[in-house]
Amino acid sequence: MVEQQNRILCRLFRQGSGSISALVFAAGAVALWSTNALVGKSLLAGHPVSQVQFLQFAGAALVFAAIRLMSRAIRLMSRAIRLMSRERVAPVTAGAAFISLAVGFIGLVGTMVLQYIAFASMPVIEANLVAYTWPLMVAAAVIALENPRRPALLGLAAVVGFIGVALVISGGRNQSWFDGDLVGYLAAFGSALCMAFYSIMVGRVATPADRLLLPSSLIGVALTFLWCARDGFTWPIGADLALGLYLGAGPMGLGYYFWSRALKLEGSGRVAVVAYLTPIASTLLLTLSGERLTVTAIVGAILVIGSCVAVGVERSEAENHV
Repeated sequence: MVEQQNRILCRLFRQGSGSISALVFAAGAVALWSTNALVGKSLLAGHPVSQVQFLQFAGAALVFAAIRLMSRAIRLMSRAIRLMSRERVAPVTAGAAFISLAVGFIGLVGTMVLQYIAFASMPVIEANLVAYTWPLMVAAAVIALENPRRPALLGLAAVVGFIGVALVISGGRNQSWFDGDLVGYLAAFGSALCMAFYSIMVGRVATPADRLLLPSSLIGVALTFLWCARDGFTWPIGADLALGLYLGAGPMGLGYYFWSRALKLEGSGRVAVVAYLTPIASTLLLTLSGERLTVTAIVGAILVIGSCVAVGVERSEAENHV
């Protein structure tokens, strides 16, 4: 009996440690993501989307490569220990490798390219809010695919959030919808869909975060280089170069790595609540930098952020209940 109690206590301790680690990783991701729109806006004022994206993917690839090298050294040591204990390592199948590549490509390349097309095609503060509706899309997926405790509440929160998106898009500008470029709004929604897909799938694939993201970032480097070559490439210098690499190493590189680690540690529980703080922090930074929303768009922003928080709290309670 005492032995069983000790095992239970050890398991609870490990779970508690995992939850704390997950929250720390998620908070790090949110802190980095919150600066993405502000820094991206400053670079897009003087450089084409293709060039900003190339610098981003280059910075992210460097970060993922460094993490990969460190992780590989650790895994080699772990493998040696397993071999000494005669523990067999399950091989990675071709199908699993393809699924991992697809998840990484859609989540990283799809999300970021579409997001920056949106930033360049419409007011950044609005594109940012629309792109961060991905938690609502995750909530819709939970209702459709899982068995949530309170589906009606999740559904209502998601509907309210999308009403908020509609108000952001309309913006109160003489009742005129799609004041920005229609491509921008579609790109922002596409970015949200890609990130929702990634957040649902990343915890369900066995591939470590570094092996998941490095190939996708390298593909992104190749694609954006070709994009730059088509647009005409002028290598930025000084502060612009540093900011571009920061966007890759920070919000894209470490941000995605931290978020992936958080989801692999705890799935969609309390981590989700932390992630939903991103539109609050990023919108605040954009407002402080001079971006402005109309009264109608402000109401929409409040609905979007409020619904994201409501969804996060509900999912956290459901996770804790289980």
